[in-house]
Amino acid sequence: MMKKFLILSLLFVCATANAAFDTTAKSAYLIDYDSGFEIVSKNADTLMPPSSMLKLMTLAVLFDEIKSGRLKMDDILVASENAEYKNPLWYSASKICLVKDQKISVRDAILGIIVLSAGDASVMVAEKISGSESKFTEAMQSYAHKIGMIQSSFGNASGLPHENNLMTSRELAILAKHIISEYPDIYPLFATKRFEFEDSKTDWCRDWSHTHTMNYNKLLFSMPGADGLKTGHTDKGGYGMVSSAKIGGRRLIGVINGFRGHGHDALAEEMKKLLNYGFKTTQTKTFYRPGDVVVNIPVWYGRYPTVEATVKESVAITLPKDYSLKNIRVLARYEEPISAPVKQGQNIGEVVIEKNGDIVKRVPLIAKNKVRRILFFGRIMKHISVLFGG
Repeated sequence: MMKKFLILSLLFVCATANAAFDTTAKSAYLIDYDSGFEIVSKNADTLMPPSSMLKLMTLAVLFDEIKSGRLKMDDILVASENAEYKNPLWYSASKICLVKDQKISVRDAILGIIVLSAGDASVMVAEKISGSESKFTEAMQSYAHKIGMIQSSFGNASGLPHENNLMTSRELAILAKHIISEYPDIYPLFATKRFEFEDSKTDWCRDWSHTHTMNYNKLLFSMPGADGLKTGHTDKGGYGMVSSAKIGGRRLIGVINGFRGHGHDALAEEMKKLLNYGFKTTQTKTFYRPGDVVVNIPVWYGRYPTVEATVKESVAITLPKDYSLKNIRVLARYEEPISAPVKQGQNIGEVVIEKNGDIVKRVPLIAKNKVRRILFFGRIMKHISVLFGG
């Protein structure tokens, strides 16, 4: 086999440096969705109580059950005593407001968690999937490690104060990016501005449902392009938000935690300031997206002479608009020929972005399609062809 280095692109950009973003929040983190490059990072690796932002992990585990076919949107969840509105846990907490044995659909539970930050619905999800909330936290922990969230820990499914509920802003951004990329059919639900639960069983819950219908994420109402994800608040930890906005085809993901402003409207304004800072002071150059054909690589013993190579994730770089940056190279690295059979999605190399000779981004190069191996007689003929200079 022969190692191959193919220069795919060369970029020159010139400008001057940006001032740092300023926020009173204890932690703030901003990344570009395509490139993954950090734009703002303040205490991004500090473990903090995530409050209701933790529900994003509860939802991620649930979404995985739906994607795998183990659960469906129309499946029914049943409220236990743990999820009943009379449970003291829910007296002052966000909820749908349910009574014991009440049934709701998975879809309503998702909307309740997203829009109403419903802790009772989170418990129902946990008990449906794992049998108990404590068992479900093990599934949350396993899922977190699987997607690269190695610091986060979980004590419950709702985000109510618990000593084990700890997450970093960086890992909340990892979780947000994962949800957006892995569950594109479900993610639009995060843009839901209003949800009114219409199956209340008591007068008290009926009054609650009529007065609690609007999404706590006020950014959805004030910033065009904002389409998610989750807010949180505790008296001790302050306000927090995981948010994303897409403007002009470019998506940013922002996280704020430990914000001491006055209410969710002030939180939304702080997040809007963070996202606008990213859109206004940086730009992202995307070279390849998943599905784009980067290169055709020769295949040995294949039924086709080549295999199309694409990328596992976007090949992109984020550039400060006022920063001197030049000699950006994009290269494909692989060995050729590849021996058949080649499986779809098989790693066959990498695409790298270099700045002044230093690698700043690596993305796996994968087979876009499969290539079967030719039969034994065909391989004999291939050997004969090679021996005679074919």
